[in-house]
Amino acid sequence: MGKEPEKVIEVKNVRKVYRMGTEKIYAVDDVSFDICEGEFCCLLGTSGSGKSTLLNLMAGIEKLSSGQIIIKGKSINKMNETKLAKFRQNNLGFVFQSYNLIGTMTALENVELPLMFKRVRKKKRKNMAKDMLMKVGLENRINHKPKEMSGGQQQRVGIARAFVAKPKIVFADEPTGNLDTKTTMEVMALIKGIARDNNQTIVMVTHDPRLAEFADKIIRILDGKIQSVEMTKNAKAAAEIASAQEPEHNAETASAQETEHDAETKPAAEPESAAGMPEEIKTESLNKGGMEEK
Repeated sequence: MGKEPEKVIEVKNVRKVYRMGTEKIYAVDDVSFDICEGEFCCLLGTSGSGKSTLLNLMAGIEKLSSGQIIIKGKSINKMNETKLAKFRQNNLGFVFQSYNLIGTMTALENVELPLMFKRVRKKKRKNMAKDMLMKVGLENRINHKPKEMSGGQQQRVGIARAFVAKPKIVFADEPTGNLDTKTTMEVMALIKGIARDNNQTIVMVTHDPRLAEFADKIIRILDGKIQSVEMTKNAKAAAEIASAQEPEHNAETASAQETEHDAETKPAAEPESAAGMPEEIKTESLNKGGMEEK
């Protein structure tokens, strides 16, 4: 049996209620689900469905009316503002629809920001920011300010900023809402590829079913309630690969143990036999990069 993936987000009976005079508006109504480590989860719904409110609740930007949200074993609804800010700084990244770059700063300086808050030394953070900008294909735009870049380039800076501190979880609210179709697909592939390479969890909000297909799990939201939870072909393929690799790994482990046991029990006589012993078994590590989902 394979190891069960760790739950990094647990949403339990969550409600968010707004009041308009004497009327109660249930923006999020008794929602429960889990998201596992390394998973790309999409909250899919039309405008006004409650998906962005749910994302804000998960990120601790808005307060719950009732229920519980647990991230990495910690109940964020019980944290005060200081602890919550520190928790977000250490564990969360954000990609925004409107980029939210600081106009007076260069691409490099914008990407450095999360590292400044984490008190990373200047030389190290500049190198980390440069490396991340190269990963998103902006090595020639490092010293450009937002107004000197296209929308797609600005969003790539936003992605670099979200991922540079290697957060465990990245929240993305309509990350391609202001982009054309071609750039949208490039940006989605970029987000998914970086997350998969680092086993990071993605929670993305979108109204577009085409973008939802990048995810491992699609949670459909309507009127503040979950309509369905669907595991996509991406998740199924990953599970099949993991399942297929497990017996092979077990066989390699057993073989290595047998070899070690034989070496221990073999008489220490004949030195010439040592020269004829096979080389140590080396296991190749599989690189999980590329397109995936997160």
